[in-house]
Amino acid sequence: MNVSKTPMLDSIETTQDLRTLSLSELKTLVEDVRTEMIDAVSATGGHLGAGLGVVELTVALHHVFNTPHDRLIWDVGHQAYPHKILTGRRDRMRTLRQPKGLSGFTKRAESEYDPFGAGHSSTSISAGLGMQVASELKGEHRNVVAVIGDGAMSAGMAYEAMNNAGALDSRLIVILNDNDMSIAPPTGAMSAYLARLISGKTFLSIRDAAKQLAYQLPRFFKQKAQQMDEFARAFVAGGTLFEELGFYYVGPIDGHNLDHLLPILKNVRDTDKGPILVHVVTQKGKGYVPAENATDKYHGVSKFDVVTGAQLKAPSNAPSYTKVFGQALAKLGAKDDRIVAITAAMPSGTGVDIFEKEFPDRTFDVGIAEQHAVTFAAGLACEGYKPFCAIYSTFLQRAYDQIVHDVAIQNLPVRFPIDRAGFVGADGPTHAGSFDIGYMASLPNMVVMAASDEAELVHMVATAAAYDDGPIAFRYPRGEGVGVEMPEEGVPLEIGKGRIVREGARVAILSLGTRLAEALAAAERLDGYGLSTTVADARFAKPLDKDMILKLAGTHDMLITIEEGAVGGFASQVLNLLANEGALDRDLKIRSLTMADAYTDHGKPQDMYAGSNLDADGIIRTVFEALGKDLDEAIASGEIA
Repeated sequence: MNVSKTPMLDSIETTQDLRTLSLSELKTLVEDVRTEMIDAVSATGGHLGAGLGVVELTVALHHVFNTPHDRLIWDVGHQAYPHKILTGRRDRMRTLRQPKGLSGFTKRAESEYDPFGAGHSSTSISAGLGMQVASELKGEHRNVVAVIGDGAMSAGMAYEAMNNAGALDSRLIVILNDNDMSIAPPTGAMSAYLARLISGKTFLSIRDAAKQLAYQLPRFFKQKAQQMDEFARAFVAGGTLFEELGFYYVGPIDGHNLDHLLPILKNVRDTDKGPILVHVVTQKGKGYVPAENATDKYHGVSKFDVVTGAQLKAPSNAPSYTKVFGQALAKLGAKDDRIVAITAAMPSGTGVDIFEKEFPDRTFDVGIAEQHAVTFAAGLACEGYKPFCAIYSTFLQRAYDQIVHDVAIQNLPVRFPIDRAGFVGADGPTHAGSFDIGYMASLPNMVVMAASDEAELVHMVATAAAYDDGPIAFRYPRGEGVGVEMPEEGVPLEIGKGRIVREGARVAILSLGTRLAEALAAAERLDGYGLSTTVADARFAKPLDKDMILKLAGTHDMLITIEEGAVGGFASQVLNLLANEGALDRDLKIRSLTMADAYTDHGKPQDMYAGSNLDADGIIRTVFEALGKDLDEAIASGEIA
């Protein structure tokens, strides 16, 4: 494995080695780690900007705290690459997000230094509180540190956890990584001095004593004492919000200055007070000019040239599904001013940014708050607007109660564009869009569509815009389309109607979503093997095209369903229909092809399709196995050409 030459980093085998370094040596180590990270990610792609912003913080945390005995939890995991480099995984960094390589996020099975796996945001404080309480119940002395970004603090779960931590008076330590300067401006020596002062035992003890004294005073004096305490805290630190939740607030401090970080973290480590929040200001992309100048583009990157920063992407003429959605929505928005777009901190990831450029007043980025996004959309729908609530499949899971309670039960016409449906390659199981067909199609009043190509997606956007009878969802995958001819504008589809795209006689392949191209390729080869094959594009997982499916079941010897979704989705809906209609009473062979009933690790999408028999070879193999034959043996024997 090619590892760059970085002398100080070369001397670090464990975090114990790091704890013996002097301040000047730690500063050299910071530069070595930054160089190593840039070099590694340039070869693999991944999340760059967030990790570069916390190199100093990572070094400081591992120097001050006794990891892995002390628990260090990284929220989301985007910023954990320096952590991986320093915790025994440096020699594997160039396998990052590759098949059988390192995960792009923290992962318990990967290292004892990863106490909690994370791919979704805002979970670190809750998990950390659980670990801290567990250590107290066991009588163990352990520091638990949760590092959470300011963006993740927009999620309600973070505040629920902080409220609980404050009520329990737990010794939990939270590091707020403010990398967008959205909470406080950059800080200088005086601010660092104050942060060091108020994190010390003396100041914390005085504050604690003052609180206890206030409780003993008559009501009038108690109120005045509390007001003076709040005023003083706000004057010195500005942390009243966190203090109201029961946290001792320390900061803001410069997250790139070890002279400031180290003494403050040591103070926090050594106090018996808690919980404590340390507010650290960092710069996303720190130390690499291309990333500093374009933090949005360098959040997640493909392979890139280290010298120029240019990302190395293979050229393609096919647009991404995300872009197709955004452009189609913008066109419809020009014709209907009731259309509004909602995103949960992913405007470019969902294509909502395209709509936003045209209609900024009708675009709403609510932050990492999927639950709020859905109910916010429900409120808009109540007043006659047409909300498109665009959220990744895996993130929409976080708002399932709101989908059920606030949208579906009330039959409100909220539109759900579901991006990243199906396999997501390098992002792995936390980001795979596996379950949306099942969890959406199980709901009464919900219409669920899946686009077979980018042209169909345009029509489904138009269908959703035109549909006012209740909630409607349409799913589409990550990545580029298949390069079909695009319509000038979308035409609303008839709800619950699929289409036959190829006529045959013996085998019927019923496809939902973008596996249609592989189904057609398989049908072509099956015809050559003497198995005349029909291919149908279901279009709808709910309501099903009952007439089309029953006809396929009644006129073919075999029915294969295929979907890029988990067990319990489209195939379950089809089998339920066939069972209730008595279509299973005849001698019909049925097989369902889905994503494997497992959490699929990161890898290459084509390998994932093959592993679940969701490519042409897998479809053909499934047909022959249903016939009781082995495809390879049949070819070898000359039974088929």
